[in-house]
Amino acid sequence: MNESDYITGSRAVEIEASVEASIRDGRLAGGAQLPPVRGLAVALGVSPATVASAYRALRERGLVRTRGRLGTSVSLQPPLPPPLARPLPEHVRDLAAGNPDPALLPELGPALRELAPIQRLYGEDLALPELLRIERRRFRRDRIDAAHLTIVSGAIDGIERALLSQLRPGDRVGVEDPAFSGVLALLQALGMVAVPIAIDDRGLLPDALEKRLVQGIDALIVTPRAQNPTGAALDPLRATQLRALLAPYADLLVIEDDHAGPVSGVPAQTLCIERSRFAVVRSHSKALGPDLRVASLAGDAETVARIEGRQLIGIRWVSHVLQGLVAALLSQQGTPSLLRRAASRYRQRREALLAQLASRGVEAHGRSGLNVWIPVPEEAAAVSALLERGWAVSAGERFRLGAGSAIRVTTATLLPRESALLARDLADQLSPVARTYSA
Repeated sequence: MNESDYITGSRAVEIEASVEASIRDGRLAGGAQLPPVRGLAVALGVSPATVASAYRALRERGLVRTRGRLGTSVSLQPPLPPPLARPLPEHVRDLAAGNPDPALLPELGPALRELAPIQRLYGEDLALPELLRIERRRFRRDRIDAAHLTIVSGAIDGIERALLSQLRPGDRVGVEDPAFSGVLALLQALGMVAVPIAIDDRGLLPDALEKRLVQGIDALIVTPRAQNPTGAALDPLRATQLRALLAPYADLLVIEDDHAGPVSGVPAQTLCIERSRFAVVRSHSKALGPDLRVASLAGDAETVARIEGRQLIGIRWVSHVLQGLVAALLSQQGTPSLLRRAASRYRQRREALLAQLASRGVEAHGRSGLNVWIPVPEEAAAVSALLERGWAVSAGERFRLGAGSAIRVTTATLLPRESALLARDLADQLSPVARTYSA
């Protein structure tokens, strides 16, 4: 069967629904090519305008993407619940999920037992004052203005709320290339245009950023450290260069996604110094646990006020029980040493793989964070070959816009003794490639 066999309907809304259902149940996978408008119109016995209308509605919802002569295809990460994934065989090591190591996360039980939460009612403060005090100190320590601060449900939630506070569908948003797949999927779902900006191991390339600023963008999303998927991290010199380029664009909304924070393995740097429009999101997912769904967001007065105003209409607030748990964990005497230990272990594991790959002539990148980015000639072949040898890794396609082919390996749980085995298997499949992320 081909893709057109899954699509039915005589009206645009019916065609749209059948495509959505096929994506949801897995018959149309991410990246699958949809039939051309005229071809599908003939097959269904409808006008081309009807099919075009259905495709347009799907595109506006982020389910499909249109790329000129390349036609229309299913988004790599459509905003729908994914079909149930097949479990990996028992012998396969999962280095694709992107999770932190559970053994390096704090135990929740002791902090939960010490909590004495009270019932919170409508109309009370959105954020727990104790947590705000802790987060404000942490922001100010890194020269980030935290006069206006709120709590959101994780990094992506904070990014989405910051974007919606200032931008509209069709606006252009500068993103790193490669970029976190969740950010790319979010922009597509919001109907915003992702504008790729090349990076190296120290973050955005100044020349590439300057070019996009001149061309015009409405916002910029930056990962200051532990960049996913490449591990790039700003250093003081690069941060200074980029701040100078951004200075004349005072009204540009700059969003920083500091999702790994204290376990990134490098000091914090920021582009959001003395900016009139900014949002810095710091999630606790990698340091304290993904299930906590708590992140802090510091920004300018208008952006934070709009985010909090929207929260009052929708989810109302992030659970004060979760906020209290995060505050308790951050306040525990042993937490700083636990986070330093986690950062050290992640660095050792990342650097062990990088060293093993380098000894075999395989180019790889991973200056910080939990991932290593490895350029490859052909992603699908590399992923398939590694799976046969017992390693599950991520194809780079879902992270890339214009950057070259690569795979992402999450090293969070990769023991040093395993690095030699993985590097050997990679070296059997790959040849050295140039040190660049751009095509």
